[in-house]
This record gives sequence, C-alpha cells and structure tokens, in this order.
Amino acid sequence: MSFVVLIPARMASSRLPDKPLADIAGIPMVVRVARRAAQSGAARVVVAADDARILQACSQHGVEAVLTRTDHVSGSDRLAEACTLLDIDGDTVVVNVQGDEPLIDPQLVAQCAQLLRQRDDCVMSTAAHPIAEHTDFLNPNIVKVVLDAQGRALYFSRAPIPFPRDGRATLPQPAPLRHIGLYGYRAGFLRRFPQLSAAPLELTEALEQLRVLWHGHRIAVHVSALAAGIGVDTPEDLQRVRALFA
Repeated sequence: MSFVVLIPARMASSRLPDKPLADIAGIPMVVRVARRAAQSGAARVVVAADDARILQACSQHGVEAVLTRTDHVSGSDRLAEACTLLDIDGDTVVVNVQGDEPLIDPQLVAQCAQLLRQRDDCVMSTAAHPIAEHTDFLNPNIVKVVLDAQGRALYFSRAPIPFPRDGRATLPQPAPLRHIGLYGYRAGFLRRFPQLSAAPLELTEALEQLRVLWHGHRIAVHVSALAAGIGVDTPEDLQRVRALFA
C-alpha cells in the first residue's frame, strides 16, 4: 500500500524555541522524526517547514523538505499547502506525523494509512490507545475520544469522556481512549480542510479535528494496545528523550 508521510515543522514554539532543530544525540529532532517515519514503509517522507534553517538541516541529513508559509494557523493548513507544492494526487493517502514525535511507532503510521484505505466512509483516520491511569483520564492536556460501533470518532474532548454518571473515582469500563495525534487524510480532502469554517466546538476545546466532525465528515480510529512514544513539548520532555537515545 502506497502512502506519503508529511511532517509539519515550525520554528516558533513558546515552550521550546527552535524545537525542530533540538539536538537529540547529534541529530536534529525533525530528522529523527523523518527517519522513524521512513521505517513505516511510506513511499515518500517530506518535512513541511516554515524556516530555511529547517530545510538546511534536512538537506544535510538526506531528508526531503519543502518550504511553506509562516502564517499557517495549524499543521493541517501547512500540510495542505505542501500537498499543492508537491503536486500530490488527490486520492493519495497522506499521514501527518507531528514534528515533535521522535519516538513515533513506524507500525502505527502504517496502520493509520491502511485504515483509511479500508474505510471509504471516512475522510480521515487517526489512532488511540486505552487509558490505564485515572489521573490521565482527568488530565485536560490528554485528549480523549469516544467511538461508535463502527470504530469512528463520535467526539474528542479534553474532558474525561465517557464520564461515569455516579462520578466514581475509578476508570470506566471498557477503558476510555487517549487520542494519539497522528492523522491520515486523502490529499484531496486535506487540501479542502483549510476552506472549512472553524467549528464552535473546535474553538472551545482547541482541537482542530472537531472541525471535521462538525461539518458532518467521519474519522476512523485505529485502537492500539500500546501507548505512543514520548512527544516533545517542553524542555523536560526533551531531556527524557535525550536520555532514552543516550
């Protein structure tokens, strides 16, 4: 199955400046991400950057990259421009791998792409895994998702969903699902995404995938038994990842 991985990368980060170029055992983080993504079997892996310094770092390490505008409001908007710049066919499956996921599971990337190929009723695919800790269930920084009987997303939220009616301090069963920020799109829909009006729900939750559901489209969800690798949002996250590579 042929698919393309696009990796959005921008230099501006309030918590970790110049994050794509953060050194991890001698290699820039965005290059680490691209190398992991390439292990998924993708036909092509391209970094969609907003800064020439990212392009230079990718070039030095043999990673394909394209320069996009600096004013995009989301990673999806950046990838929509990249699809146009790269002239990617509208039926091609594109997987959005975040540029701060140097430990992303390559198999999970492939599963996300394969799921979308199998689901003509959905315009996107994503992933989730069961939550094991009650503190994670309550944490608003951990996004939760609930599914319908066909494995499609009903809703994403920072709130604990589904919430037990009796308010008990234990996890509901079956275990709630933590959303993994990995997305598959057909390139044609990805190019249309920025033209969809922002949804009130999206603005309230600060979750752009809710725009897709609000406009009546469907998102297929692959449920993985394992948690995703460590993402890098803070200097503390970076130190943890550096320790693992060391």
